[in-house]
Amino acid sequence: MTLLFCSNIDNAGLWRDALGRRLPGLPMRVWPDVGDPADIDMALVWQPPQGVFAGLSNLRLVMSLGAGVETLLRDPTLPDVPLVRMVSDSLSDDMAGFVALQVLRWHRHSDAFDAAQKAGVWQWLPYRPAREVTIGLLGLGELGSAAARVLTTLGYRVLGWSRSPKHLAGVESLAGPDGLAAMLPQCDQLVCLLPLTADTQGILDRRLFDRLPAGAVLINAGRGAHLNEADLLDALDRGHLAGASLDVFSEEPLPAGHPFWGHPRVRVSPHSAAATHPSQAVEQVVATVTAFREGRPLANVIDRGRGY
Repeated sequence: MTLLFCSNIDNAGLWRDALGRRLPGLPMRVWPDVGDPADIDMALVWQPPQGVFAGLSNLRLVMSLGAGVETLLRDPTLPDVPLVRMVSDSLSDDMAGFVALQVLRWHRHSDAFDAAQKAGVWQWLPYRPAREVTIGLLGLGELGSAAARVLTTLGYRVLGWSRSPKHLAGVESLAGPDGLAAMLPQCDQLVCLLPLTADTQGILDRRLFDRLPAGAVLINAGRGAHLNEADLLDALDRGHLAGASLDVFSEEPLPAGHPFWGHPRVRVSPHSAAATHPSQAVEQVVATVTAFREGRPLANVIDRGRGY
């Protein structure tokens, strides 16, 4: 069995070392140095270029280095083989930390204090207790559940919305269109961690923003295609939304000159909310490869009909 590794951001050398210690003897090739395509029967990838699977006639397993697989599902050369997404405590912890950081920065006036420091001004600003601040979470999967646990520990009131009702300690769970309609007017900050599906594409639009209370904040670390960027800019510029933290975009890298770069109420990060660290995530890859070798059922396989 030979593994093909393909990612433009992950360190192939670190993954080679981590897998070599746990799966000695597993041949690993790093794209574009595929060698004989017929040798490849497994692939470990993150947002590979379209067409990367063409010619891999013996490919029988694809593993994603992240939770999102929409770019893979759009690739017409992706064969009809099991597609496994990454689910790791490290990935969930990173995302929960990012969400908590953004929530706290907006809640505790981080931008205002930074500006005051640059101006040499001693400025105190009042803020509400965390228990009086409501955070709405769109998506209560692995990442959303981890974020909810951290936010409740910090004392925030947390509302969660998902396709079907969930039961998480300290979280008020809502579901379906009626649940979304009930949740939005209560949210001081809205966090999107949804999977990208036909139903969620473009969900962050003017209609949704107008149902949030005036002065609310948006945090999107889900997918760029969840967001209607023009509608967000409009909601910010007319003062309905107070700000936005954006980690994902419809076009990545975010193009030079995009309005988000210089907008005074937008925080941009380069799709860095959560990372797959080889030292922490290698065990899932090892478990998947081992189960695949032994013909056992695989965990975290994508339902292509649902998209996650």
